Amino acid sequence: MVDNRYDTSRSMRTPLARAKGLGAAGHGVEHWWLHRMTAVSNIPLIIAFVFIVATLAGSNYAEAIAIVSHPLVAIILILAVLSVTNHMRLGMQLPIEDYIHQKGWLLAATIANNFYAAVIAVACLYAIVKVSLGRIV
Repeated sequence: MVDNRYDTSRSMRTPLARAKGLGAAGHGVEHWWLHRMTAVSNIPLIIAFVFIVATLAGSNYAEAIAIVSHPLVAIILILAVLSVTNHMRLGMQLPIEDYIHQKGWLLAATIANNFYAAVIAVACLYAIVKVSLGRIV
C-alpha cells in the first residue's frame, strides 16, 4: 500500500507552507490558541472583577475611589480590560472572515472591529488610570 500523504506532486500547498506546517489559512491554530488563552485568563480576572464590583456596591464615593486606587485592584482591572477586549476582538474576527467575502467590506469590517476594541480598551484604561492616580474631581 502506497502512502500518498507526502506526495508533493499533488499538493496545492506551497513548499514553504508545507515546511512550516501551516494550514490552509496560513496561520495554523494560532488564532484558536490565542482565543482559548484569553478565555482561560478571563476566568480569574472576571471573578476578581465581580468581587471588586461587589465590594464597591455599598461604598460611598470616597471609599470607592480608595478601593480602585489600590495598586493591586487597579492592576487587576487593567488586566481584565486588556484580556476581555482582546478576547472580544478575536471572537468577532472569525465571523467577519467567514461571512464577509468581498475584500473591501472585509477590510472595512476588520478595521472597524479592531478600532472598536481599541476604543473600548483605551476608554476603560483611561478611567482606571485616572481613578487610580487620584485625579478624579
